[in-house]
Amino acid sequence: MIPARELSLPGDLRAMLDAVRRVGRPRLVGGGVRDWLLGLTPKDFDIEVGGVDFDALHRALARFGATDVIGRSFGVIKVRSRTTGAEYDFSLPRRESKTGAGHRGFAVAPDPSLNDADAAARRDFTLNAIACDPFTGEIIDPHGGRRDLAARVLRHTSEAFSEDPLRVLRAMQFAARFDLTLAPETAALCRSIAPTYPELPRERVWGEWEKWATKSAHPSRGLTVLEESGWLQHFPEIAALRGTPQEPEWHPEGDVFTHTQHCLDALVALPEWRGYGRPPLLMFAVLAHDFGKPATTVRREKDGVMRWRSPGHASASGPLAETFLRRIGAPLAHDNPVRLLVENHHAHDRGNTPFTDSSVRRLANRLKPATIDELAVVMHADNNGRPPGVFPETAARIVELLHRAALLEFEKRAPRPFVLGRHLLGLGLPAGPDFKRILEAAFEAQLDGAFKDEASGLVWLRDFLRQP
Repeated sequence: MIPARELSLPGDLRAMLDAVRRVGRPRLVGGGVRDWLLGLTPKDFDIEVGGVDFDALHRALARFGATDVIGRSFGVIKVRSRTTGAEYDFSLPRRESKTGAGHRGFAVAPDPSLNDADAAARRDFTLNAIACDPFTGEIIDPHGGRRDLAARVLRHTSEAFSEDPLRVLRAMQFAARFDLTLAPETAALCRSIAPTYPELPRERVWGEWEKWATKSAHPSRGLTVLEESGWLQHFPEIAALRGTPQEPEWHPEGDVFTHTQHCLDALVALPEWRGYGRPPLLMFAVLAHDFGKPATTVRREKDGVMRWRSPGHASASGPLAETFLRRIGAPLAHDNPVRLLVENHHAHDRGNTPFTDSSVRRLANRLKPATIDELAVVMHADNNGRPPGVFPETAARIVELLHRAALLEFEKRAPRPFVLGRHLLGLGLPAGPDFKRILEAAFEAQLDGAFKDEASGLVWLRDFLRQP
């Protein structure tokens, strides 16, 4: 039972539930109940109402605000509260039967006569099949979801799980969000439906990856689920990391797959993780930062010692990062920043060579539309993803880079050119092919520190134009 003090429902929703109770049997269901049991504050409230037909439920809810009955064939009514504007989903218990391939290949029939156990059996995982009486706080758990939640086990509710392949990717992001392990029998069921992956619309694939990238507390768990379920094969850029060796002196944690898992978990542990407003870009950059290692890793002798090395892996990882993002249907706007963060994630790896103003300006320019402070987060995650060894000299280099960038005010932006086409026109130069050459030369000089503002840029420009 959930104590009444914890089962604090919004007043408008409580009023709706009071009205619905007069005609049917309301239950709080799904993620809201799961979150309560985890000690989290629910963000969404879903209500399933048995023992009532659609029209009677609609009449009971209509006085509380605008109702959307587009989901009538599925037995779903969305209510927008007249008093708060909040939206709540009310649904009838329903039966589902597989009619075709893919995520949408189902026939859905509302069935108000279903009991709690049968209504919950269609849900994906036992921890999402827990219901709660909103008036008594009684937990209704016919499939053992509370037990699995306490054990942090992700287990399918019924064999109907296999009818919807998207549920495997839901398993990936749930495991990462709530630190769950996949039940062996669920992993086996996932492996049996691995060939159905191509049936999934790309936008639904992206929806689950986006949740993984924005909501994960233990993102490594998601990769473990993909591996155990046999679905890693559908993401070859990640699959290739497993078994790719690394030099133990620098990477005591193991192969590149294991290193990547540690890096992802290190990322979400950083206080800066959500501080830059674009957590998915950082997550995908860390995921992809070593995609190039499988193709570049060789065993070579250095100083009389044979070592594993991956020369050029950062550059090789960039195009593979883009390929992966296209594969999962990410927005095109993700491609450039992720690729540039990946390709530059070793920009600090120059031994003891000090950062110069020019090198920092050029790095900021090379990264745009990503930024140096975002790159530093990726670098820290990479450095921290090598347990039990974190290299303090590497961390110091990252701090040095950030300090230099902050002094130049380029930690959050790229340099903007001071000399523009209007300046050339103002000096009487006719528009033409030479414009590009002159502007490029001016910007290169600016990056080298030849001038620091528009006025000094114009002085430089006049001198440049006087040269034969």
